[in-house]
Amino acid sequence: MASPGVEVELLVRGQSELGEVAPEIKASERQAAVAIADLEWREMEGDDCELQYGDGTNEAQDSDFPTVERSRLQEMLSLLGLETYQVQKLGLQDALQISSDSMRNWAPQAPKDLPWNFLRKLQALSAEARNTTMVLDVPSDARPVEKESQMEEEVIYWDTVDDISADIYSFSELPTPDTPVNPLDLLCALLLSSDGFLQQEIVLRMSLCQFALPLVLPDSENHSHTFLLWAMRGIVRTWWAQPLRGAGSLREDSVVLPRAPAFAFVRMEVSSNSKSQLLNAVLSPGHRQRDCFWHRDLSLGTSPREIADGLVEISWFLPSGREDLDLFPEPVAFLNLRGDIGSHWLQFKLLTEVSSAVFILTDNISKKEYKLLSSMKGSATKYYFILSPYRGKRNSNLRFLNRLTPVLRMDHSHVLVKVSSTDGARFVRRVRSIVANVARSPCRRVSVEDMAHAARKLGLKVDEDCEECQRAKDRMERITRGIKDSEAYCREELRLQGELWRKVARVEKELCQAQWAGDPPDKHRAELRLRLLELRTQQSSHDPARGLQEFIAGISCPSLSERQYFLRWMEWGLAWVAQPRPRPPPETVLTLRPKQCGAGDLRELRPEPLGVEHFLREMGQFYEAESCLVEAGTLPAGQRRFAHFPGLALELLVRGLPLELIDGSTRSTPLHWITGLLKELQVRLERRSRLVVLSALGVPGTGKSTLLNTMFGLRFATGRGRGPTGAFMQLVAVAESFSQDLGCDHILVIDSGGLIGGTLAMAGERFELEASLATLIMGLSNVTVVSLAETRDVPPAIVHAFLRLEKMGHMPNYQFVYQNVHDTPLPGPKLWERRPLLEQPAEGSRAAAQVDRQGDGLRTLAALAFCDPDKQHVWHVPGLWHGAPPMAAVSLGYSEAVFELKRCLLENIRNGLSNPNRSIQQLLELVRLL
Repeated sequence: MASPGVEVELLVRGQSELGEVAPEIKASERQAAVAIADLEWREMEGDDCELQYGDGTNEAQDSDFPTVERSRLQEMLSLLGLETYQVQKLGLQDALQISSDSMRNWAPQAPKDLPWNFLRKLQALSAEARNTTMVLDVPSDARPVEKESQMEEEVIYWDTVDDISADIYSFSELPTPDTPVNPLDLLCALLLSSDGFLQQEIVLRMSLCQFALPLVLPDSENHSHTFLLWAMRGIVRTWWAQPLRGAGSLREDSVVLPRAPAFAFVRMEVSSNSKSQLLNAVLSPGHRQRDCFWHRDLSLGTSPREIADGLVEISWFLPSGREDLDLFPEPVAFLNLRGDIGSHWLQFKLLTEVSSAVFILTDNISKKEYKLLSSMKGSATKYYFILSPYRGKRNSNLRFLNRLTPVLRMDHSHVLVKVSSTDGARFVRRVRSIVANVARSPCRRVSVEDMAHAARKLGLKVDEDCEECQRAKDRMERITRGIKDSEAYCREELRLQGELWRKVARVEKELCQAQWAGDPPDKHRAELRLRLLELRTQQSSHDPARGLQEFIAGISCPSLSERQYFLRWMEWGLAWVAQPRPRPPPETVLTLRPKQCGAGDLRELRPEPLGVEHFLREMGQFYEAESCLVEAGTLPAGQRRFAHFPGLALELLVRGLPLELIDGSTRSTPLHWITGLLKELQVRLERRSRLVVLSALGVPGTGKSTLLNTMFGLRFATGRGRGPTGAFMQLVAVAESFSQDLGCDHILVIDSGGLIGGTLAMAGERFELEASLATLIMGLSNVTVVSLAETRDVPPAIVHAFLRLEKMGHMPNYQFVYQNVHDTPLPGPKLWERRPLLEQPAEGSRAAAQVDRQGDGLRTLAALAFCDPDKQHVWHVPGLWHGAPPMAAVSLGYSEAVFELKRCLLENIRNGLSNPNRSIQQLLELVRLL
């Protein structure tokens, strides 16, 4: 082993060679350092360096701490009004119901308002969600000084290392109603008070805002920290995967599955360099600063943390295939531990076991820190130090770094010095270079699932390990294990669909047309009814397949939580079990929609992905066939086997699952099935059964589903190839305290498949199908949102629906929404730009006139819909993304515009500008009529 003096010399020389600003050490100081190092080295050789760490601290010394921590957590929960949700957790439906707050951009007046305001902003995908604060704020110069244990960015100069008895009374007390709450405390308190499904929603929407996500949730009350695997499982990201040879391709996957290098950033004692700011800079290309990780220079960043120490956050860099934006050639995970590693040793141990490299930020390395880190001897992880030394602590730092060099297998390149005079941009490039070099070399690559496995070994709780979740997963795997090809599975196992269902739909359509026309004669209608009965009998001859029986058992189990777990597992299992489909290049996918001329062709060529709706559709067909036989008198009502199916499906609707209203394959409505569902809904809602129906129609790829999801916190499928091909409905509850004012108890939201515009829609049968779909949906609706890609792009099927509904005397309140689908923001349409949209005698009007054989088809949309162009019927919504995906966040302009649209829609409902609310019986009659 080299002498300590030689090591100091090498280390100092190495720091200068890094190109960073290293403090100069005078020759006399260096000689003194060598002498002291020799002495302390001999002393430490005799020290007992074995430490016993429990959950972050020495158990023997801190036996009184748990009581203090419990009090701190309970005080925080009480302050935020969340103490009542510690036994019965806050659920997703509680957070999403519509109240008077949904119609106003309100500021919290008291700490108890903070969680609800945060949830509202997060639902709207607002980047301002983390700026949630009260109106009554204490001036920044009057706020208490932050505790040392929570400092990441400020320097506290103790007179001596052991002077821990400094004025502890200058530290902050617990928050009071007049002091701000740290956003990380608010997040932790809310997650600790939420069930797994609301946690999932919170984390999903945080990911869309490009916020760093909670990975390990600290619980200082019970000393039982939770690894949030389940909460992240539903997050799906798309990125550019570049293989070693050949052309790259887009990969789409859940963030918990792919393996990638992970880099942890931690603090040891005090650091005057901010980890979070450094991480944000590393993740930001050029001058495009990203604030993935919260830090003190953001609003409320200096508020003291009370319960969030020990939180581990994660964020990813995902390549887009663009050289000017891609900082790294492959996905890279970044982990951030809040608080000091000595106080959160369990979390630090986890990070060392899953990371390719750990960056330790500190201003001081003493004997205590040496003992901490020397216990990591033998670790395969690479360690890097980022130093900003205390005044007078430079030599001490060097001495102990020399001791750690062989222990942690470091060299001079593993030590970086950053002081106030350091070039910040150059330093960030240096850190990026280290990350890139480690990622390119043979290094540890882990998935979030792998991290959860390591967390279990260390004794951390994993949220996905509860019995109900695991039973639901096992049931899902029994269903999906045998699925190799989605189309083959549908053909062989879901036998009531496919060609048999198409034949039924054709006969029903022909019978409906014959009944309305009154011609041909009764004989032909009788033949059609006989043919329909034969087809239904053929359907009834089948029994539910094994997979469907398992599915029915899954949604029938007594435990509500297990049912919800099962449905989520089914969604993911069906999404990823099939072979991955080829993906087009990024320039066609990372935009919000394809070029208009090709939208229809893309949708027609892509097979419909297998989903939960196929199983529910199969249940619906069993119910339809059985109902048809009962009506015909060929099956006694007492022998029905599937009469309970609508009740099972209704439970899913009430719990937030979208249910199919119009079949996407045949564009037909299973009338008996929908009738059964609505009747069950009427029984379920009882006195609170006043409904308003809100629907969205428009061109494919214009963001209809994303718009509805953002407004109401819904779960309609989004993304290329996942949007609805028919129509789906979800139920949104109105708070009882607000239902009288709003005039309804629930809002039934309908999301429809895209309607093709231009000459593509003139394809005969396709146009008739789309026109029928638009007429049905708009006819059921009190409010209709028409989503457009361009100001002149009104689908002909919608014009046809307006014509039909005007003849019937039914005209919903409608809003045209122009969504900017480009990366760069465009100005909203001015008043003179609205008139062409509303006054165009569109080709769709001609098409509709030909279908209806009307002579007055050439009418303006304004005259047709009684639209006053001076009123706000046309909305401009800015582009969804701020920047370029996959690293782009939702733009603030988008969330603000969607909130204003939502407020307008609810205002119209409250003021009676839409058709009056309907009872479910009226809705049933409308379904039959339309």
